Amino acid sequence: MNLTSKLPGWGTTIFSVMSALAAEHRSVNLGQGFPDFPMNQELIAKVNEAMYNGFNQYAPMQGYLPLRETLAEKVKFLYGTDVDPDSQITITPGGTYGIYTSLTTVLQPGDEVIIFEPAYDSYVPNVLVNGAVPVMIDLQFPGYKINWEEVRAKITPRTRMIMINTPHNPTGAVLSENDIKELRKTVEGTDIFILSDEVYEHLIYDNIPHQSILRYPDLLERSFVSFSFGKLYHCTGWKLGYCISSPALMAEFRKVHQYNCFSCHSPSQVALAGFLRDRDSYLQLGNFLQAKRDHFQELMAQTRFTPMPSHGSYFQCYQYHRISDESDHAFAVRLTKEFGVTPVPVSAFYQNGKDHKVLRFCFAKKDETLEKAAELLLKV
Repeated sequence: MNLTSKLPGWGTTIFSVMSALAAEHRSVNLGQGFPDFPMNQELIAKVNEAMYNGFNQYAPMQGYLPLRETLAEKVKFLYGTDVDPDSQITITPGGTYGIYTSLTTVLQPGDEVIIFEPAYDSYVPNVLVNGAVPVMIDLQFPGYKINWEEVRAKITPRTRMIMINTPHNPTGAVLSENDIKELRKTVEGTDIFILSDEVYEHLIYDNIPHQSILRYPDLLERSFVSFSFGKLYHCTGWKLGYCISSPALMAEFRKVHQYNCFSCHSPSQVALAGFLRDRDSYLQLGNFLQAKRDHFQELMAQTRFTPMPSHGSYFQCYQYHRISDESDHAFAVRLTKEFGVTPVPVSAFYQNGKDHKVLRFCFAKKDETLEKAAELLLKV
């Protein structure tokens, strides 16, 4: 049988490759972005309670209404914006699904999508599988900032969407209020949509305010904003998130969603609806992960790796120019095999493999895991 691949030349993700290598060599895996510490016990109890109470059948296609109502209250509290839980919020099986569905909702063959690199690995394949064209723009190294003049120069009549990600994976960079002003200027008077990946919404540090698209109703009118419960509540295996948009765009999003996933895990939605009523459930997340970032930085200060700023996410990037001239991929593999610590090479987040000699480490780990990794990296 003949099959024409929709993603020719694409193989297994770098996360799977490095995690498999870590398992093979029994190294400390600071590559893939998942916690190795337990999730909240109260939330676990609420899921069990929901199952015992009979919430085991399909949830509505849009998601469990009390959860959507709680999320709307949260948006109002955090960002001062009113969103309609009935027409603007849809529960999704994870943040990546929300991104894919948003792209599929609006893209037609030949449309162009502006993507900033280094970029999370699903973005480009999601664009390509919809027959659209990714237009790549490098974030300015080493600060990983957006050059908005370059963005405006790359816009053509075929530009359909701009994708942003804050806090940023893999670098931990965050957008500023000035970035939002520039984004406004860029899309004003156009038909360009925005896709905002905000799965690390509450994992932002150093008292920096999160510049969510939800703060800006004029931008929300043209945006899809994707979130993740799994990333925030240390249960990535739940694969549960949500998307917020304007009523008109969400109606189209749901047309795609209903014939793909239709609905998500009911007991988890019921549990989250109750859990999120306590605002501390999300207000304390940033401090918890910032403490881990700071602890990892203190440990790594004794090594020859050079830290790069991380103001959000699970990740911090480190340069290794004082240690080796190897490619970041070769060096990441050697660290795994010879020193017992696995990072991810940041070149994997560029389509052309651009190599600034930078590795990404995940600090969303138990203290003893971070301490063991640093002890091994001291030998490098």
